[in-house]
Amino acid sequence: MSEFIVSARKYRPATFQSVVGQQSITSTLKNAIERGQLAHAYLFCGPRGVGKTTCARIFAKAINCLNPVGAEACNECESCRAFNEGRSMNIHELDAASNNSVDDIRALIEQVRILPQTGKYSLFIIDEVHMLSQQAFNAFLKTLEEPPRHAVFILATTEKHKIIPTILSRCQVYDFNRIKVEDSVGYLRYIADKEGVRYDEESLNLIAQKADGGMRDALSMFDKAVSFCDANLQYKQVAQTLNVLDYDTYFSMTELLLTGDYTTALIRFDEVLAKGFSGQTFMSGLNQHMRDLLLAKGPAISLIELTGTLLDRYRSQAEQCPTEFLFGAISLLTEADGRIKQSSNQRLLVELGLMKISSLGKKKNNDDSLVEEEYTLPTLPDTITPAGGVAVQPTTAPTATPVPVAVAPIVERVSSSAPQTTPSVETAPAPAKAAPVASEVEVRATNAMPSMGRTSVAGLSIASMMNAMAKGAEQQSTATEQEAAPSQYDPQSESKIEACRAAVIKAVLQERPRFVVAFETMVVQGHTIKVEVPSQTLYEEIMRSKTELLMVIARTAGVAGSLELEVKVNEQVKVARPIKLEDRIQHMNEKNPLLAELKKALDMEYE
Repeated sequence: MSEFIVSARKYRPATFQSVVGQQSITSTLKNAIERGQLAHAYLFCGPRGVGKTTCARIFAKAINCLNPVGAEACNECESCRAFNEGRSMNIHELDAASNNSVDDIRALIEQVRILPQTGKYSLFIIDEVHMLSQQAFNAFLKTLEEPPRHAVFILATTEKHKIIPTILSRCQVYDFNRIKVEDSVGYLRYIADKEGVRYDEESLNLIAQKADGGMRDALSMFDKAVSFCDANLQYKQVAQTLNVLDYDTYFSMTELLLTGDYTTALIRFDEVLAKGFSGQTFMSGLNQHMRDLLLAKGPAISLIELTGTLLDRYRSQAEQCPTEFLFGAISLLTEADGRIKQSSNQRLLVELGLMKISSLGKKKNNDDSLVEEEYTLPTLPDTITPAGGVAVQPTTAPTATPVPVAVAPIVERVSSSAPQTTPSVETAPAPAKAAPVASEVEVRATNAMPSMGRTSVAGLSIASMMNAMAKGAEQQSTATEQEAAPSQYDPQSESKIEACRAAVIKAVLQERPRFVVAFETMVVQGHTIKVEVPSQTLYEEIMRSKTELLMVIARTAGVAGSLELEVKVNEQVKVARPIKLEDRIQHMNEKNPLLAELKKALDMEYE
């Protein structure tokens, strides 16, 4: 059995061209080598697994190569062979995590003085340089600023902010980016083909997404998935191996929420919890899914880090989701995600969010059901006798013809003067009681039907017939609309809120305890509630919950109309609240006089 080498080591890039996802940095380093413009110190910083140490080794080997091919090492000269075999005396690697003292830096400084045996430079790669102590950094400053001509330092770190500014100012800084999903998928596809591993596109996408921009993490997960799936990567098995929720979970959940089926959605969420996933993990993944669907509706689809058939699935489902539904779902999930850590019942919080989102989908479906209905014209009798008593024989046999009409707000009324194709017949005006009674659907269909021109049925024009049916119900419909239209504001809003001020404050306390400091001093003017807050943070929190708060206040005070909320930031509000211990004790005793008796009975001291 041959010795197994993990993919992260076996397929570690050996040339600038094979480095994944860092083209701008590799191009800069190659140009510096070709022009001979080498600095004495470099700092490579960025997330884990993005190629910092790999680029440092490639750079060190290239600048010491005796026969370089452009900016790449030849891998044939003595210097390259010594580096590849791990016996090079010119390239030194130091782990600052375990060599972070002043004595270690002093030993490094002594080593810097030694001239290189082969090649032009002695290179010192210091990994995790942020682990050096403050004293070690200070001891390293002078050598880093003015090293010998043959010395080049390459520092690598994942935490650039921990390095002191005096070190940063002495180095050329290169910021490595997270590797994009499509770049990771491409490299994983290359390795799978080399190793003879069968795969599907969704499996590689899932591994790249889970790696979060780190190529080393992606290769480790790839090895694990290959071991579990026996060299045949299947999407379901890879998701099980990596312990992540697969895309199908979010696609099916979105379909349920879009149809308003919250009951089945809650059952599916229970199945997710039964698999061992937390509510926050599910909610975060669903929020990301909704975000990707929103981006897939337009040119911003390029921002979705997915490839292949999976991207087509997002594009297909995005066409079914209204923009308003996605905006509302993202808003609800984001708000719930910020509250879930403080919630005592996280499951209930997620379930409530799912029910709210399903209500958005149900509302969408209800609106769509009113967009188009089938209207069937009534069957006319064989002989139509107008009020004048002259019988008119229909020219063609009447049939119930389905006519699709849009049931929507009135766009254009059918003119009573529409041209007709019936023979000229003198008739007397029909009495009011003889007008046919139109049903509600017929009236709405009439209002929404465009002008029919010269179309006629059974000797009478459709336009004139529908107009006659609508006249009898027009006045009643207008009166009903006026009666149903509520007033925008309640004229007694101020008096109702002031009368229930204590109850309103109590309701706000139960709903949002942090907001009570503002609403205790609220001022009500008409239908507007004015409050002052001590900080911008509290202002933003109140504005995010503005609609919910106004609904609570209106329900508590019995206000029938709309309310407005005006929030102002006033830092002086802080001064009005007790700051010192004595002031807080006095404030607490004023709120509850029994507190002093409790302190005395239990022989307690204030702290």
